[in-house]
Amino acid sequence: MKNNLVSRNLAVGALGLAAFLWAASAWAHHSISGKFNTTAAKTTLVGVVTSVDWRNPHVHVFMNVKTAGQAKAGAQILNWAVELESPSILEMEGHNRNTLHVGAAITVRGSRARDNSRQLWGEDVRFTVDQSLVFPPKVKLPRNPTNSRATPTWPDGQPALGQAPGAADGFWTDPSETALVEDGVTVAMDEYGVLANPADAAKVAPMQPWALGVYQYRQSRQLRDDPTYVNCKPPGGPRMYQSRLGVQLVEDRERKRIFVLMGSGNHNYRIIYLDGRKQVGLQGGDDDNPLYFGRSAGKWEGKTLVVDTIDFNEDFWFTQGGLPHTGQLHMIERFTRTDYDTLRYEVQIDDAGAYTRNWSASWTLKWNGGGALPSHFCQNNRQ
Repeated sequence: MKNNLVSRNLAVGALGLAAFLWAASAWAHHSISGKFNTTAAKTTLVGVVTSVDWRNPHVHVFMNVKTAGQAKAGAQILNWAVELESPSILEMEGHNRNTLHVGAAITVRGSRARDNSRQLWGEDVRFTVDQSLVFPPKVKLPRNPTNSRATPTWPDGQPALGQAPGAADGFWTDPSETALVEDGVTVAMDEYGVLANPADAAKVAPMQPWALGVYQYRQSRQLRDDPTYVNCKPPGGPRMYQSRLGVQLVEDRERKRIFVLMGSGNHNYRIIYLDGRKQVGLQGGDDDNPLYFGRSAGKWEGKTLVVDTIDFNEDFWFTQGGLPHTGQLHMIERFTRTDYDTLRYEVQIDDAGAYTRNWSASWTLKWNGGGALPSHFCQNNRQ
C-alpha cells in the first residue's frame, strides 16, 4: 500500500512537472514582481519534493503539497512549482543541484504567481522536520578582505583592471546599484529596477515626454516585456555592470584591446579598442550596422580608463528597469580600480533622442578573486 502511494505521488509530480514546464516557457522570465505578487500576503506550503530542475535561468523545485482535505476519500494531491534564483547565483552562495533531494519534506514561504497558478517564489525554504534553512533569503557573501589592498599594476605602472600580474584570476560582481538612476537622485526600487512608487518615474532620469511614457508603461507591466529575457537580447550599455553574475575584464595589452566577458547574457562579450582606430564598421564584417554593444574606443587618463561608445541599435534595454534609449545613444564610461577589490564605474548618457540633457550615474563593483565567471543562458525558451 505504501509503495503504491509513493508511485502515485511521483506520477502526479511528473504530470505536474510537465504542466509547469509549459507554464514556465509561456511566462518566460521577467522581474520577480512581474510574475509573482510580492506585495500580497505570503503563502506557506508544506510538502514533499518530487523533482529539482537545476537549469537556467531559474531553478525550480517541484513538490506535492498536503491539503486540508487530503485525508478524505478522493482528495487530490496538488503539485506546486517553487521558483528560486539562477543556478549560477545559488552556486555562488554555496549551493548545488544536490542541496535538495527528491523525497525531502520541506516547508516553503513566498509570493504566489499573479495568474494564481500553483507557482511560488521561494523566499524561505526549510526542511520541515527540524526547520533548518535549505535556501535562505538571498544574501551577499563576504568575498574580500576588510582591509584595503593596493591597486595592482602592470610593470609599466598602468592599473590592472582584471587579473593582476602573477595573481589568481577572478571577476567583478556585487554591484552597489542594479538599475540606472541619475546620480544625486534617490528613489526606492527593487533589484530589477521596479519602482516602489510609480509616481517617482520622472525623477529617475531627465526623460523627454515620450520616453517617460514608455518607461511608465514598462514599469506598469512589471518589466514583463524586457527583450533581454523574452527574446534573449544582449545586455548592452551599462546594464552588464549591474548584474550579480558579473563581468570579467581581460586585457590584451599586446593588441591594445580589452575584452569584457559577461556572466549574464549568454556569455556575450564586448571589445574596447585602445589602438586609436575610428569608430566605424569593418568592411566585409559588420559594415556600419548599429550594434548591441556599440563601437568603443578607449584611452587612459591617468589611472582611469575612459571609453567612448557610439552606434547602438534599439533592440535591447540598456538598463534594468526599462529606461528607453535611441540610436543616438552616446556613452562616455570611466573605469577606475580604486583599490585591489573595488572597481568604480561611471557613465555619462548623451541621447538627444530620449533625454532632455546629458546625465550621469555611477556605482562600484567588488572583486571575486579566484572565482570563475558564472554562466547564464537562454535555455529551451526558459529565459
